Amino acid sequence: MSISFEVAHKDIAGRTGRLRVGSKVVRTPALLPVVNPHIPLIAPREMREMGVEALITNAYIFNRSTEFRERAIEEGLHALLDFNGVIMTDSGSFQLSVYGDVEVTNRETLTFQQAIDSDIVIPLDIPTPPGADRETARRDLAITMERIREARTLFPDANLAGPVQGGIYTDLREGAAAAVRDLGFTFCPIGAVVPLMESYRYRDLVRVVLAAKRGLSPATCVHLFGAGHPSMFAFAVAMGCDLFDSAAYALFAREGRYITPQGSLRLDELAELPCACRVCRGYTAEELRCSPERERLLALHNLHVTLAEIARIRQAIQDGTLWELVDDRCRNHPRLLAGYRELLAHAADLERHDRVSKRRFFYRGAESCGRTEVVRFQQTISRIALGERVLISFDGKAMPGFDDVLLFKPPFGPYPPELAETFPVGQSEIPDWDDEMVRCGCAGIRRLTAAHPGTRFAVRCGAAWLPLIREELPGLEVHCEQV
Repeated sequence: MSISFEVAHKDIAGRTGRLRVGSKVVRTPALLPVVNPHIPLIAPREMREMGVEALITNAYIFNRSTEFRERAIEEGLHALLDFNGVIMTDSGSFQLSVYGDVEVTNRETLTFQQAIDSDIVIPLDIPTPPGADRETARRDLAITMERIREARTLFPDANLAGPVQGGIYTDLREGAAAAVRDLGFTFCPIGAVVPLMESYRYRDLVRVVLAAKRGLSPATCVHLFGAGHPSMFAFAVAMGCDLFDSAAYALFAREGRYITPQGSLRLDELAELPCACRVCRGYTAEELRCSPERERLLALHNLHVTLAEIARIRQAIQDGTLWELVDDRCRNHPRLLAGYRELLAHAADLERHDRVSKRRFFYRGAESCGRTEVVRFQQTISRIALGERVLISFDGKAMPGFDDVLLFKPPFGPYPPELAETFPVGQSEIPDWDDEMVRCGCAGIRRLTAAHPGTRFAVRCGAAWLPLIREELPGLEVHCEQV
């Protein structure tokens, strides 16, 4: 196999990197537009000019096409589609999930994908729908793993993908991921998640993806199948997904839907086109609605916006501001916000992947209290050596009779003055203190006191915080200063 993945920058569990497929390179995170040869709204060559480095097409459609099957075998996909980047082919699993059984075997689709010079070949995995019971999911997964092993045996030198299935059962997903990891796969799609996204079950999506990530090697490039709308890309990247495939740019255009990073709008309802792409700057909303090329132009806009969001995410990872971007995007829909909160519930696991230092920490409200930076800081602060008497000062003022004086900054909690200029305390933008952030900081105090059972702690705070301190830190000595 000649697929490798190199990570350049990290933020949360997201990575920027380079996926190498033979001699071709794809910058990640990346979008793979879905190309249907029968509905060429945007030519692959034009996509390449827009910055697309990889695309995905369906081997099952080519195999069943009287118009394109023989040409694909004779010319190869790259010549047929006029695209010199990476081309990945789906095996027919999508048709299997939508229409039931397909008239192709695993061996047949693998052989055909090889014959048409696919850069990344996918075995015929079984996509288990979210409503399936555990026994069905287990049985489907067993078939999928059998087909993956068959693929490695039949084509040991092919650029094979190792799909991770298992339905909504996290233990099955983690076990499947570990199995494909042990088989040596460095490129693994997470499949059968489209129904979760279509029904806005983002909390379940978090659980499924993070379960798969636990079983995979950190060096694995992860593809999230069917994640096509830019409003959830940052959210998925934060979980550790590196590639996405999307037909939304074309499907939405056919329905007259105008994609934005925050969601989708009906073109018929727009008075203005709030975008800087060449389509939106070249047409008014009325002109676009009336254009005979409306569908193609709308598809171009949709793809421009989608690619721009991917670039925005790559930059956010490099800047260390992915949490802020996720926060922005997930507040555009209540179900995405619920998924965001589920992601924060796994902050202790995500912290292991997150970078140690970033440019800054922006407090965005209650959700910020659960971020990886807060989790890591409170884990680290408990290791500091302290004397017998320690004062934690909310106002920065010392008092006699204490061996050590720690300062307090929510949502992190107590810290030595020596850390005042270090990340995250020194590089954090915190508004006026609110109850939620102070409660989170008090959790840091509790962690510190638990780590030093032989130390006597006291808190110095203003009268405004006295009731909350008494509630959060019962039994702790408190010095209240009137301010």
